[in-house]
Amino acid sequence: MAKVRGGILWGILLTTLIGLFIKDPATGEAITKLNGVVSTPESVAPIFCQFEWSEILSLDMVVVVFTFLFIDMFDTMGTIIGVCQSAGLADPNAKKNDIPDMDKMFMADSVATICGACLGTSTTTTYVESASGVGEGGRTGLTAFSTALCFALALFFSPLFLAIPSAATAPALIIVGVMMMPAIKRIHWEDYCRAIPAFLTIIIMPLAYSISDGILIGVIAYVACHAVAGKFKDISITMWVLAVLFICKYIFI
Repeated sequence: MAKVRGGILWGILLTTLIGLFIKDPATGEAITKLNGVVSTPESVAPIFCQFEWSEILSLDMVVVVFTFLFIDMFDTMGTIIGVCQSAGLADPNAKKNDIPDMDKMFMADSVATICGACLGTSTTTTYVESASGVGEGGRTGLTAFSTALCFALALFFSPLFLAIPSAATAPALIIVGVMMMPAIKRIHWEDYCRAIPAFLTIIIMPLAYSISDGILIGVIAYVACHAVAGKFKDISITMWVLAVLFICKYIFI
């Protein structure tokens, strides 16, 4: 509202500082718990490349691979489209408002996912918090590179960063959500076949705490609404296949 440069970061830092002097009514402890400043990163040797090769051809492995494929792919797709539109990087003259160099973004996400798995971490993917960088004027890869350097630095100051309470970061995510809302003006709300899937996509994401679930439900609803309305020519073969796969996912996985 005040358009203060770095306002999100200042808000997080100020809330964290205030949390040192405010106690949680449930626990009686300070909201901000500071347990040191400097730390030494632990060795990744115990979890590095610890793959279960004996399960590679099992049914469970197939289920896990496809589950993570859908989650990662659609999480990334939703984040890329939302952030690029917020940044004004989507080409309005291109067919279907395409995102330039989206293949490179997916390649970067894929490489990060593979490296993360080798290092024993949970699935590495693109996060919607990138919109906060856009809100501060970031439009190039330098924003993400600077963030990566800060994450590397955080390895040695993890107690300090872990002390930041959720009460400080939650409002920042609200601002990020507000930054991405202007994109809904592009939805054709007068066309129910488009408006209903879009609405379900928007509402399912926070309720299911998953971007991918919102997109999956949206795809299923898009195909269902057009099929019921008899608009079969507006449903591509790809959408039919995706809808069937997503329905099978919810039934069998």
